[in-house]
Amino acid sequence: MGRAKADADHRSITGTDFLQLNIADAPAGGLSDWLADRLRLAISDGRLPVGSRLPATRVLAAELRVSRGVVTEAYQRLNEDGHLAGRGRGGTVVVATPTAAPLIAMPSVPAGPPAALLGAAPGEDVFDAMRAAPARIDLTPGVPDLAAFPRTAWLRAERSVLADLSPSAFGYGDPRGTPALRLAVARWVARNRGIRVHPGEVVVVAGVAQALGLIAQVLRRRGISEAAVEDPGSLGVRQHLQNWDLHTPPIPVDADGFRVDALRDSGAPVALLTPAHQFPTGVVLAGSRRRELIAWAGQGGLIIEDDYDAEHRYDRPAVPALRSMLEEVYYAGSVSKLLAPALRVGWVLAPPQYRDDIVAAKRVADLGNAALAQLVLARLMESGDLERHLRLLRRRHRRRRDAMIRAIRTHLPGATVHGAAAGLHLMVTFDADLSDTDLAAAALARGVKVQPLTWHRQRPGPPGLVLGYAARTATEIDEAITTLGEILA
Repeated sequence: MGRAKADADHRSITGTDFLQLNIADAPAGGLSDWLADRLRLAISDGRLPVGSRLPATRVLAAELRVSRGVVTEAYQRLNEDGHLAGRGRGGTVVVATPTAAPLIAMPSVPAGPPAALLGAAPGEDVFDAMRAAPARIDLTPGVPDLAAFPRTAWLRAERSVLADLSPSAFGYGDPRGTPALRLAVARWVARNRGIRVHPGEVVVVAGVAQALGLIAQVLRRRGISEAAVEDPGSLGVRQHLQNWDLHTPPIPVDADGFRVDALRDSGAPVALLTPAHQFPTGVVLAGSRRRELIAWAGQGGLIIEDDYDAEHRYDRPAVPALRSMLEEVYYAGSVSKLLAPALRVGWVLAPPQYRDDIVAAKRVADLGNAALAQLVLARLMESGDLERHLRLLRRRHRRRRDAMIRAIRTHLPGATVHGAAAGLHLMVTFDADLSDTDLAAAALARGVKVQPLTWHRQRPGPPGLVLGYAARTATEIDEAITTLGEILA
Protein backbone atom coordinates (compact mmCIF):
# COMPACT_ATOMS: atom_id res chain seq x y z
CA MET A 1 0.00 0.00 0.00
CA GLY A 2 2.90 2.34 0.82
CA ARG A 3 4.41 1.66 -2.58
CA ALA A 4 1.11 2.45 -4.30
CA LYS A 5 0.85 5.77 -2.43
CA ALA A 6 4.39 6.72 -3.36
CA ASP A 7 3.64 5.95 -6.99
CA ALA A 8 0.55 8.16 -6.83
CA ASP A 9 2.42 11.08 -5.27
CA HIS A 10 5.35 10.87 -7.71
CA ARG A 11 3.59 9.72 -10.84
CA SER A 12 5.23 9.98 -14.22
CA ILE A 13 2.90 11.61 -16.74
CA THR A 14 3.57 10.37 -20.25
CA GLY A 15 1.68 9.36 -23.34
CA THR A 16 0.47 11.17 -26.41
CA ASP A 17 -2.29 12.87 -24.41
CA PHE A 18 0.11 14.64 -22.03
CA LEU A 19 -1.74 17.86 -21.09
CA GLN A 20 -3.58 17.58 -24.42
CA LEU A 21 -0.74 19.53 -25.99
CA ASN A 22 -1.22 20.32 -29.66
CA ILE A 23 1.93 21.49 -31.36
CA ALA A 24 -0.23 23.07 -34.07
CA ASP A 25 -1.19 25.73 -31.51
CA ALA A 26 2.42 26.84 -31.08
CA PRO A 27 3.59 29.98 -32.92
CA ALA A 28 6.39 29.55 -35.42
CA GLY A 29 9.73 30.40 -33.86
CA GLY A 30 8.45 30.30 -30.30
CA LEU A 31 8.07 26.60 -29.50
CA SER A 32 10.04 26.65 -26.24
CA ASP A 33 8.18 29.72 -24.95
CA TRP A 34 4.85 28.14 -25.87
CA LEU A 35 5.68 24.85 -24.15
CA ALA A 36 7.02 26.60 -21.04
CA ASP A 37 3.81 28.65 -20.80
CA ARG A 38 1.64 25.53 -21.11
CA LEU A 39 3.61 23.72 -18.42
CA ARG A 40 3.52 26.75 -16.13
CA LEU A 41 -0.26 27.00 -16.54
CA ALA A 42 -0.69 23.29 -15.80
CA ILE A 43 1.36 23.62 -12.60
CA SER A 44 -0.64 26.67 -11.58
CA ASP A 45 -4.09 25.13 -12.12
CA GLY A 46 -3.21 21.80 -10.49
CA ARG A 47 -3.01 19.53 -13.50
CA LEU A 48 0.68 19.10 -12.60
CA PRO A 49 0.71 19.09 -8.79
CA VAL A 50 3.86 19.23 -6.69
CA GLY A 51 5.56 15.84 -6.86
CA SER A 52 4.55 15.13 -10.45
CA ARG A 53 7.32 13.78 -12.63
CA LEU A 54 7.45 15.11 -16.18
CA PRO A 55 8.19 13.02 -19.25
CA ALA A 56 11.83 12.66 -20.24
CA THR A 57 12.83 15.34 -22.72
CA ARG A 58 13.41 12.83 -25.52
CA VAL A 59 10.01 11.20 -24.89
CA LEU A 60 8.05 14.45 -24.95
CA ALA A 61 10.03 15.71 -27.94
CA ALA A 62 9.14 12.56 -29.87
CA GLU A 63 5.46 12.83 -28.94
CA LEU A 64 5.29 16.48 -29.98
CA ARG A 65 7.50 15.88 -33.02
CA VAL A 66 9.88 18.69 -32.12
CA SER A 67 13.60 18.73 -31.44
CA ARG A 68 14.75 17.67 -28.00
CA GLY A 69 16.28 21.13 -27.58
CA VAL A 70 12.81 22.70 -27.58
CA VAL A 71 11.71 20.60 -24.61
CA THR A 72 15.03 21.00 -22.80
CA GLU A 73 14.79 24.80 -23.12
CA ALA A 74 11.22 24.82 -21.77
CA TYR A 75 12.18 22.61 -18.81
CA GLN A 76 15.17 24.85 -18.13
CA ARG A 77 12.93 27.93 -18.03
CA LEU A 78 10.75 26.39 -15.32
CA ASN A 79 13.81 25.08 -13.52
CA GLU A 80 15.17 28.62 -13.34
CA ASP A 81 11.74 29.86 -12.19
CA GLY A 82 11.95 27.39 -9.29
CA HIS A 83 8.95 25.30 -10.40
CA LEU A 84 10.90 22.22 -11.57
CA ALA A 85 13.96 20.41 -10.29
CA GLY A 86 16.06 17.63 -11.77
CA ARG A 87 16.29 14.57 -9.54
CA GLY A 88 18.81 12.50 -11.49
CA ARG A 89 17.30 9.10 -12.23
CA GLY A 90 14.11 10.34 -10.59
CA GLY A 91 13.58 12.63 -13.58
CA THR A 92 12.29 16.19 -13.65
CA VAL A 93 9.82 16.86 -10.83
CA VAL A 94 7.41 19.69 -10.04
CA VAL A 95 8.62 21.25 -6.78
CA ALA A 96 6.64 24.52 -6.48
CA THR A 97 3.52 26.16 -7.86
CA PRO A 98 3.32 29.77 -9.09
CA THR A 99 1.74 32.06 -6.55
CA ALA A 100 -0.41 34.98 -7.56
CA ALA A 101 -0.19 38.18 -5.55
CA PRO A 102 -3.51 39.37 -4.08
CA LEU A 103 -5.19 42.06 -6.08
CA ILE A 104 -4.91 45.27 -4.07
CA ALA A 105 -5.90 48.63 -5.41
CA MET A 106 -2.72 50.72 -5.48
CA PRO A 107 -2.22 54.29 -6.63
CA SER A 108 -0.44 54.43 -9.96
CA VAL A 109 0.83 56.97 -12.40
CA PRO A 110 -1.98 57.64 -14.88
CA ALA A 111 -0.76 56.60 -18.29
CA GLY A 112 -3.28 58.60 -20.30
CA PRO A 113 -3.96 58.07 -24.00
CA PRO A 114 -0.93 57.36 -26.21
CA ALA A 115 -1.09 60.73 -27.93
CA ALA A 116 -1.05 62.57 -24.60
CA LEU A 117 1.74 60.40 -23.22
CA LEU A 118 4.03 60.68 -26.23
CA GLY A 119 2.89 63.94 -27.76
CA ALA A 120 4.41 66.34 -25.24
CA ALA A 121 7.98 66.89 -24.08
CA PRO A 122 8.83 64.03 -21.70
CA GLY A 123 8.58 64.97 -18.03
CA GLU A 124 10.27 63.47 -14.98
CA ASP A 125 7.53 60.83 -14.65
CA VAL A 126 7.52 59.76 -18.29
CA PHE A 127 9.17 56.38 -17.64
CA ASP A 128 6.75 55.62 -14.79
CA ALA A 129 3.86 56.51 -17.07
CA MET A 130 5.21 54.35 -19.89
CA ARG A 131 5.66 51.37 -17.57
CA ALA A 132 2.06 51.80 -16.42
CA ALA A 133 0.72 52.01 -19.98
CA PRO A 134 -0.81 48.68 -21.05
CA ALA A 135 0.76 47.03 -24.07
CA ARG A 136 0.53 43.68 -25.78
CA ILE A 137 4.23 43.67 -26.67
CA ASP A 138 6.74 45.79 -24.74
CA LEU A 139 9.94 46.67 -26.64
CA THR A 140 11.23 49.05 -23.98
CA PRO A 141 15.05 49.15 -24.25
CA GLY A 142 17.35 48.17 -21.41
CA VAL A 143 15.27 45.27 -20.08
CA PRO A 144 16.89 41.80 -19.98
CA ASP A 145 15.02 38.50 -20.26
CA LEU A 146 13.51 38.56 -16.77
CA ALA A 147 12.06 35.06 -17.24
CA ALA A 148 15.65 33.81 -17.40
CA PHE A 149 16.50 34.96 -13.87
CA PRO A 150 18.50 32.05 -12.36
CA ARG A 151 16.13 31.28 -9.51
CA THR A 152 17.60 27.89 -8.73
CA ALA A 153 21.15 29.22 -8.53
CA TRP A 154 19.98 32.22 -6.48
CA LEU A 155 18.09 30.01 -4.01
CA ARG A 156 21.06 27.67 -3.74
CA ALA A 157 23.39 30.59 -3.02
CA GLU A 158 20.92 32.12 -0.57
CA ARG A 159 20.61 28.87 1.40
CA SER A 160 24.38 28.56 1.50
CA VAL A 161 24.80 32.14 2.70
CA LEU A 162 22.15 31.81 5.41
CA ALA A 163 23.68 28.58 6.67
CA ASP A 164 27.03 30.31 7.20
CA LEU A 165 25.76 33.71 8.36
CA SER A 166 26.55 34.84 11.90
CA PRO A 167 23.92 36.83 13.89
CA SER A 168 26.10 39.94 13.76
CA ALA A 169 25.78 40.01 9.97
CA PHE A 170 22.14 41.08 10.34
CA GLY A 171 23.15 44.38 11.94
CA TYR A 172 24.15 47.67 10.36
CA GLY A 173 27.21 47.24 8.19
CA ASP A 174 29.76 49.23 6.26
CA PRO A 175 28.03 51.82 4.03
CA ARG A 176 30.53 50.87 1.31
CA GLY A 177 29.01 47.39 1.15
CA THR A 178 29.80 43.96 2.50
CA PRO A 179 33.45 42.89 2.24
CA ALA A 180 32.37 39.75 0.37
CA LEU A 181 30.64 41.62 -2.45
CA ARG A 182 33.34 44.27 -2.71
CA LEU A 183 35.91 41.52 -3.14
CA ALA A 184 33.69 39.71 -5.67
CA VAL A 185 33.15 42.93 -7.66
CA ALA A 186 36.89 43.67 -7.70
CA ARG A 187 37.52 40.21 -9.12
CA TRP A 188 34.58 40.49 -11.55
CA VAL A 189 35.73 43.79 -13.10
CA ALA A 190 39.28 42.45 -13.28
CA ARG A 191 38.15 39.33 -15.20
CA ASN A 192 35.53 40.94 -17.39
CA ARG A 193 36.51 44.60 -17.77
CA GLY A 194 40.30 44.62 -17.31
CA ILE A 195 40.11 46.86 -14.24
CA ARG A 196 42.60 46.28 -11.44
CA VAL A 197 41.16 47.68 -8.23
CA HIS A 198 41.49 46.94 -4.53
CA PRO A 199 38.23 45.77 -2.88
CA GLY A 200 38.51 48.69 -0.47
CA GLU A 201 37.96 51.07 -3.39
CA VAL A 202 34.59 49.53 -4.35
CA VAL A 203 31.41 51.20 -3.11
CA VAL A 204 28.21 49.16 -3.47
CA VAL A 205 25.20 51.24 -4.53
CA ALA A 206 21.56 50.77 -5.52
CA GLY A 207 22.23 50.57 -9.23
CA VAL A 208 23.83 53.01 -11.67
CA ALA A 209 21.01 55.50 -11.05
CA GLN A 210 22.09 55.94 -7.45
CA ALA A 211 25.74 56.02 -8.46
CA LEU A 212 25.04 58.97 -10.77
CA GLY A 213 23.00 60.71 -8.08
CA LEU A 214 25.81 60.36 -5.53
CA ILE A 215 28.40 61.57 -8.04
CA ALA A 216 26.23 64.57 -8.92
CA GLN A 217 25.89 65.53 -5.25
CA VAL A 218 29.65 65.31 -4.72
CA LEU A 219 30.32 67.42 -7.82
CA ARG A 220 27.86 70.10 -6.75
CA ARG A 221 29.50 70.30 -3.33
CA ARG A 222 32.82 70.80 -5.13
CA GLY A 223 31.31 73.74 -7.02
CA ILE A 224 30.91 71.91 -10.34
CA SER A 225 27.64 72.72 -12.10
CA GLU A 226 28.06 71.12 -15.56
CA ALA A 227 28.46 67.57 -16.85
CA ALA A 228 28.54 67.15 -20.62
CA VAL A 229 26.52 64.20 -21.94
CA GLU A 230 26.24 62.29 -25.20
CA ASP A 231 23.76 63.40 -27.86
CA PRO A 232 21.84 61.34 -28.62
CA GLY A 233 22.09 59.96 -25.10
CA SER A 234 19.92 58.55 -22.35
CA LEU A 235 16.99 60.75 -21.34
CA GLY A 236 16.88 59.00 -17.96
CA VAL A 237 20.54 59.74 -17.22
CA ARG A 238 20.04 63.37 -18.20
CA GLN A 239 17.07 63.62 -15.85
CA HIS A 240 19.09 62.17 -12.95
CA LEU A 241 21.83 64.75 -13.37
CA GLN A 242 19.42 67.62 -13.83
CA ASN A 243 17.58 66.56 -10.67
CA TRP A 244 20.77 67.47 -8.77
CA ASP A 245 21.04 70.84 -10.56
CA LEU A 246 23.75 69.83 -13.00
CA HIS A 247 23.54 71.35 -16.46
CA THR A 248 23.94 68.79 -19.25
CA PRO A 249 25.39 70.36 -22.41
CA PRO A 250 25.03 67.93 -25.35
CA ILE A 251 28.12 66.53 -27.11
CA PRO A 252 27.50 64.96 -30.54
CA VAL A 253 28.06 61.24 -31.09
CA ASP A 254 29.19 60.04 -34.51
CA ALA A 255 30.41 56.73 -35.96
CA ASP A 256 33.51 56.83 -33.71
CA GLY A 257 31.54 57.77 -30.59
CA PHE A 258 31.79 60.80 -28.30
CA ARG A 259 33.18 63.91 -30.07
CA VAL A 260 36.06 65.00 -27.82
CA ASP A 261 36.71 68.10 -29.95
CA ALA A 262 33.16 69.26 -29.22
CA LEU A 263 33.72 68.49 -25.53
CA ARG A 264 36.76 70.78 -25.52
CA ASP A 265 34.77 73.52 -27.25
CA SER A 266 31.97 73.23 -24.68
CA GLY A 267 34.27 74.03 -21.79
CA ALA A 268 32.47 71.49 -19.55
CA PRO A 269 34.72 70.22 -16.73
CA VAL A 270 33.02 66.79 -16.55
CA ALA A 271 31.97 64.31 -19.26
CA LEU A 272 29.57 61.39 -18.78
CA LEU A 273 29.58 58.73 -21.47
CA THR A 274 28.88 55.08 -22.28
CA PRO A 275 32.05 54.08 -24.19
CA ALA A 276 31.57 50.29 -24.33
CA HIS A 277 28.12 50.42 -25.97
CA GLN A 278 26.78 53.92 -26.42
CA PHE A 279 23.11 54.41 -25.66
CA PRO A 280 21.16 54.55 -27.88
CA THR A 281 23.35 54.35 -31.02
CA GLY A 282 25.36 51.27 -29.97
CA VAL A 283 28.63 52.87 -31.13
CA VAL A 284 31.88 51.78 -29.44
CA LEU A 285 34.24 54.63 -28.55
CA ALA A 286 37.08 54.42 -31.09
CA GLY A 287 40.70 54.07 -30.01
CA SER A 288 41.64 57.52 -31.28
CA ARG A 289 38.77 59.07 -29.32
CA ARG A 290 39.84 57.18 -26.20
CA ARG A 291 43.30 58.67 -26.48
CA GLU A 292 41.85 62.16 -27.00
CA LEU A 293 39.60 61.72 -23.99
CA ILE A 294 42.44 60.53 -21.78
CA ALA A 295 44.50 63.53 -22.89
CA TRP A 296 41.56 65.81 -22.03
CA ALA A 297 41.34 64.21 -18.58
CA GLY A 298 45.10 64.72 -18.14
CA GLN A 299 44.49 68.45 -18.55
CA GLY A 300 42.04 68.53 -15.64
CA GLY A 301 38.84 67.05 -17.08
CA LEU A 302 36.85 64.44 -15.15
CA ILE A 303 35.31 61.36 -16.83
CA ILE A 304 32.24 59.49 -15.60
CA GLU A 305 32.06 56.07 -17.26
CA ASP A 306 28.68 54.33 -17.30
CA ASP A 307 29.72 50.81 -18.38
CA TYR A 308 26.38 50.27 -20.10
CA ASP A 309 25.77 46.83 -21.66
CA ALA A 310 29.50 46.06 -21.60
CA GLU A 311 29.02 42.31 -21.02
CA HIS A 312 26.32 41.85 -23.68
CA ARG A 313 28.29 41.51 -26.90
CA TYR A 314 27.75 39.12 -29.81
CA ASP A 315 29.71 39.99 -32.95
CA ARG A 316 32.76 41.81 -31.60
CA PRO A 317 35.42 41.25 -28.95
CA ALA A 318 35.28 43.02 -25.60
CA VAL A 319 36.68 46.53 -25.39
CA PRO A 320 38.46 47.52 -22.17
CA ALA A 321 36.85 49.93 -19.78
CA LEU A 322 38.27 53.45 -19.68
CA ARG A 323 38.80 52.88 -15.96
CA SER A 324 41.26 50.10 -16.83
CA MET A 325 43.51 52.71 -18.50
CA LEU A 326 43.02 55.70 -16.22
CA GLU A 327 42.42 55.86 -12.48
CA GLU A 328 40.99 59.38 -12.67
CA VAL A 329 37.62 58.04 -13.81
CA TYR A 330 34.32 57.59 -12.01
CA TYR A 331 33.25 54.09 -13.04
CA ALA A 332 29.70 52.76 -12.53
CA GLY A 333 28.30 49.28 -13.22
CA SER A 334 25.47 47.04 -12.04
CA VAL A 335 23.74 43.68 -12.41
CA SER A 336 20.47 45.22 -13.66
CA LYS A 337 21.06 43.94 -17.21
CA LEU A 338 22.80 40.72 -16.08
CA LEU A 339 20.18 39.55 -13.57
CA ALA A 340 17.29 41.95 -12.91
CA PRO A 341 16.77 45.68 -12.29
CA ALA A 342 14.67 44.78 -9.22
CA LEU A 343 17.80 43.71 -7.30
CA ARG A 344 19.03 47.34 -7.23
CA VAL A 345 22.68 46.36 -6.82
CA GLY A 346 25.55 48.14 -8.53
CA TRP A 347 28.95 49.57 -7.76
CA VAL A 348 30.97 52.72 -8.24
CA LEU A 349 34.73 53.24 -8.33
CA ALA A 350 35.74 56.82 -7.59
CA PRO A 351 38.97 58.65 -8.37
CA PRO A 352 41.20 58.75 -5.26
CA GLN A 353 40.40 62.38 -4.39
CA TYR A 354 36.63 61.67 -4.46
CA ARG A 355 36.40 58.34 -2.60
CA ASP A 356 35.73 59.70 0.88
CA ASP A 357 33.09 62.07 -0.52
CA ILE A 358 31.26 59.21 -2.27
CA VAL A 359 31.28 57.06 0.87
CA ALA A 360 29.96 59.98 2.92
CA ALA A 361 27.17 60.60 0.40
CA LYS A 362 26.22 56.91 0.40
CA ARG A 363 26.17 56.79 4.21
CA VAL A 364 23.80 59.75 4.40
CA ALA A 365 21.62 58.37 1.59
CA ASP A 366 20.72 55.00 3.15
CA LEU A 367 23.47 53.64 5.45
CA GLY A 368 24.31 51.07 2.78
CA ASN A 369 22.55 48.48 0.61
CA ALA A 370 20.71 45.49 2.10
CA ALA A 371 23.38 42.98 3.10
CA LEU A 372 21.67 39.67 2.30
CA ALA A 373 21.28 40.38 -1.44
CA GLN A 374 24.92 41.49 -1.54
CA LEU A 375 26.12 38.26 0.04
CA VAL A 376 24.04 36.12 -2.31
CA LEU A 377 25.30 38.03 -5.35
CA ALA A 378 28.87 37.65 -4.12
CA ARG A 379 28.34 33.89 -3.89
CA LEU A 380 26.98 33.81 -7.46
CA MET A 381 29.97 35.77 -8.72
CA GLU A 382 32.55 33.67 -6.92
CA SER A 383 30.94 30.31 -7.79
CA GLY A 384 30.94 30.94 -11.53
CA ASP A 385 27.12 30.85 -11.70
CA LEU A 386 26.93 34.45 -12.91
CA GLU A 387 29.32 33.76 -15.79
CA ARG A 388 27.31 30.67 -16.74
CA HIS A 389 24.14 32.76 -16.67
CA LEU A 390 25.77 35.40 -18.87
CA ARG A 391 26.70 32.75 -21.46
CA LEU A 392 23.06 31.59 -21.50
CA LEU A 393 21.82 35.15 -21.96
CA ARG A 394 24.22 35.85 -24.80
CA ARG A 395 22.93 32.89 -26.81
CA ARG A 396 19.29 33.80 -26.15
CA HIS A 397 19.72 37.52 -26.77
CA ARG A 398 21.62 36.87 -30.01
CA ARG A 399 18.71 34.81 -31.36
CA ARG A 400 16.24 37.54 -30.48
CA ARG A 401 18.43 40.25 -31.95
CA ASP A 402 18.67 38.28 -35.19
CA ALA A 403 14.89 37.86 -35.20
CA MET A 404 14.43 41.63 -34.84
CA ILE A 405 16.88 42.41 -37.63
CA ARG A 406 15.09 39.97 -39.96
CA ALA A 407 11.73 41.52 -39.09
CA ILE A 408 13.03 45.06 -39.69
CA ARG A 409 14.43 44.08 -43.09
CA THR A 410 11.09 42.52 -44.02
CA HIS A 411 8.62 45.05 -42.60
CA LEU A 412 10.65 48.29 -42.32
CA PRO A 413 12.75 48.25 -45.50
CA GLY A 414 13.40 51.99 -45.30
CA ALA A 415 14.90 51.83 -41.80
CA THR A 416 18.62 51.82 -40.97
CA VAL A 417 19.69 49.59 -38.09
CA HIS A 418 22.34 50.77 -35.62
CA GLY A 419 24.14 49.06 -32.75
CA ALA A 420 23.54 45.41 -33.60
CA ALA A 421 26.89 44.04 -32.40
CA ALA A 422 26.12 44.28 -28.70
CA GLY A 423 23.58 45.32 -26.08
CA LEU A 424 19.90 44.60 -25.51
CA HIS A 425 18.36 46.99 -28.04
CA LEU A 426 18.59 48.29 -31.59
CA MET A 427 18.27 51.85 -32.79
CA VAL A 428 16.60 52.42 -36.15
CA THR A 429 16.50 55.67 -38.07
CA PHE A 430 14.28 56.70 -40.99
CA ASP A 431 15.09 58.80 -44.04
CA ALA A 432 11.45 59.78 -44.37
CA ASP A 433 10.09 63.02 -42.96
CA LEU A 434 8.02 61.71 -40.07
CA SER A 435 7.44 62.24 -36.36
CA ASP A 436 8.88 59.39 -34.33
CA THR A 437 6.77 60.42 -31.32
CA ASP A 438 3.61 60.13 -33.46
CA LEU A 439 4.82 56.74 -34.68
CA ALA A 440 5.44 55.57 -31.09
CA ALA A 441 2.01 56.85 -30.04
CA ALA A 442 0.32 55.02 -32.92
CA ALA A 443 2.21 51.85 -32.02
CA LEU A 444 1.16 52.11 -28.37
CA ALA A 445 -2.46 52.57 -29.45
CA ARG A 446 -2.10 49.20 -31.20
CA GLY A 447 -0.49 47.53 -28.20
CA VAL A 448 3.22 47.87 -29.05
CA LYS A 449 5.46 49.87 -26.72
CA VAL A 450 8.59 51.55 -28.15
CA GLN A 451 10.62 54.67 -27.38
CA PRO A 452 11.01 57.51 -29.88
CA LEU A 453 14.59 58.51 -30.59
CA THR A 454 13.59 62.16 -30.13
CA TRP A 455 13.31 61.54 -26.37
CA HIS A 456 17.03 60.91 -26.26
CA ARG A 457 18.10 63.94 -28.28
CA GLN A 458 18.82 67.48 -27.18
CA ARG A 459 19.65 68.63 -30.70
CA PRO A 460 17.76 68.01 -33.95
CA GLY A 461 18.45 64.77 -35.77
CA PRO A 462 16.89 62.08 -37.95
CA PRO A 463 13.72 60.47 -36.57
CA GLY A 464 13.97 56.95 -35.23
CA LEU A 465 13.02 54.42 -32.60
CA VAL A 466 14.84 52.58 -29.81
CA LEU A 467 13.69 48.94 -29.73
CA GLY A 468 14.49 46.47 -26.96
CA TYR A 469 14.55 42.81 -27.95
CA ALA A 470 15.98 40.88 -25.00
CA ALA A 471 12.72 40.34 -23.11
CA ARG A 472 10.55 39.28 -26.05
CA THR A 473 10.20 36.07 -28.06
CA ALA A 474 10.95 35.91 -31.77
CA THR A 475 7.22 35.64 -32.51
CA GLU A 476 6.42 38.73 -30.44
CA ILE A 477 9.24 40.67 -32.05
CA ASP A 478 8.01 39.84 -35.54
CA GLU A 479 4.45 40.81 -34.61
CA ALA A 480 5.59 44.13 -33.13
CA ILE A 481 7.73 45.09 -36.14
CA THR A 482 4.92 44.03 -38.47
CA THR A 483 2.65 46.46 -36.61
CA LEU A 484 5.17 49.28 -37.05
CA GLY A 485 5.40 48.50 -40.75
CA GLU A 486 1.63 48.61 -41.12
CA ILE A 487 1.50 52.01 -39.37
CA LEU A 488 4.17 53.44 -41.66
CA ALA A 489 2.49 52.00 -44.73
